Amino acid sequence: MTTQSPTEPVRTTAVIVGAGFGGIAMAIELRRAGINDFVVLEQAADLGGVWRENTYPGAGCDVPSPLYSFSFERNLRWPRRYAGHRDIQSYLDRTARKYGVVQHIRFHSEVRAATFDETTARWTIRTAQGQEYSAVAFIPAVGQLSRPALPNVAGIDRFRGPAFHSARWDHDQSLAGKRVAVIGTGASAIQFVPEIQPEVARLTVFQRSAQYIMPKRDHAYTARHHAAFRRLPVLQSLDRLSFWLYAEFAQQCLSRWRRITPVFRLQAMRHLRKQITDPRLRAALTPDYELGCKRVLFSNDYLPAITRPNVDLVTAPVTEITENGVLAADGAEHPADVIIYGTGFSTNDLLDSVEVTGRAGATLSTAWEKGARAYLGITVPRFPNMFLVYGPNTNLGGNSIIHMLESQARYIRDAVRGLVEHPGRYVDVRAESERRWDTEVQGRLAKSVWTRCSSWYRNTHGRVVANWPGRTAEYRRRTRRFDPEHYHVGVAEDLASIGDPVPQV
Repeated sequence: MTTQSPTEPVRTTAVIVGAGFGGIAMAIELRRAGINDFVVLEQAADLGGVWRENTYPGAGCDVPSPLYSFSFERNLRWPRRYAGHRDIQSYLDRTARKYGVVQHIRFHSEVRAATFDETTARWTIRTAQGQEYSAVAFIPAVGQLSRPALPNVAGIDRFRGPAFHSARWDHDQSLAGKRVAVIGTGASAIQFVPEIQPEVARLTVFQRSAQYIMPKRDHAYTARHHAAFRRLPVLQSLDRLSFWLYAEFAQQCLSRWRRITPVFRLQAMRHLRKQITDPRLRAALTPDYELGCKRVLFSNDYLPAITRPNVDLVTAPVTEITENGVLAADGAEHPADVIIYGTGFSTNDLLDSVEVTGRAGATLSTAWEKGARAYLGITVPRFPNMFLVYGPNTNLGGNSIIHMLESQARYIRDAVRGLVEHPGRYVDVRAESERRWDTEVQGRLAKSVWTRCSSWYRNTHGRVVANWPGRTAEYRRRTRRFDPEHYHVGVAEDLASIGDPVPQV
């Protein structure tokens, strides 16, 4: 890659935004295709994405380690069946170094704007640090879980004590002997609540809605396990395959076979009855919506932690943050020395921190005014040569997102390779292709469990913008090759002006 002065645009084939699993997968696929002229722009000082940011006590994955990894880079030495954030971060770092990706990453590079120029068929990408990049392909890989969300509650800035989001954990703040208020009971809270409960003086957990919690079949991998995996790697492959098949089945139950979901509900309710003997507390922890409508959680220690003498579960809605604590709708004020927000992420505001401008001045914020949408979750009409990784409707209610990211990276790799082979061209997904895709996806989602309640899967218009309605195997099949028949192929105007013909499609 050519090195240039910081004041001059850096010309490159592709700019990938984000160095999490999606960005690393994309970079590896470009290198596999022999494309080494690209950069990865990462706003932080290190790679890792959500596994760099989420360092709260107990942070880990609820997908078994053998499946939550790249298919081409198995790790035979996972310490546990369900890995913690440090082990996942280490795995991603090792993989990025092994495949030569780190040399392409530009850290401390926060992308603020990206503009497509039809005269050159190139994207100009600008960072907050003042650097510009000129690229054939613009590949955002920022994911759906990258921006922490704080609740819209009055007085949130009035609290006198320390307050932080779980994804921005303040490790310098000791919780020992403190009164701690936790707002939110989602996937992060059920992991850190059991970790901090023994050390705090008082723990008040504010629950907006009860969660379906399933037992977590976790265990440590011993030296004997690792030796067996080394001698017979097929054993880990079988473990990976067995969970993938189970997760494919669960995904189908959530999206199509909803008559089977009561079986999963019985398992969750049995888990609740076993761990919570107090009828009143059990009632407060019993969900009042269909299983799977919100994210199903996995934990063996959250429910027992709620029963401890120093823990209070508050189900009255939070109405205000005061100088000294949290005020609930029932009028009770709960004093706190520290507030921790376990309130998730801004999942419906994909790329809203970047000003993206496509053909004829089209802006992504306007195109997505009623919700993000993209053909295959990857390409958007009027935004040529822009390819999304972990875009709209590619999240999963079950199974490993790594499988989906690999599918997208391979599809995008083929598209970029074609652009490299035909300089000056651009591909713009046809509006009718995107409409047909969106109509199909939303029609299938209408029959799924994800339309049955309010969750981060849906936006304020009621549209499911996050989830894919089928199996990962189907998505892999439908993205197995770049399909030019669904794209308009254009040519840079400065080439057209000297008589270079536009290819017929």
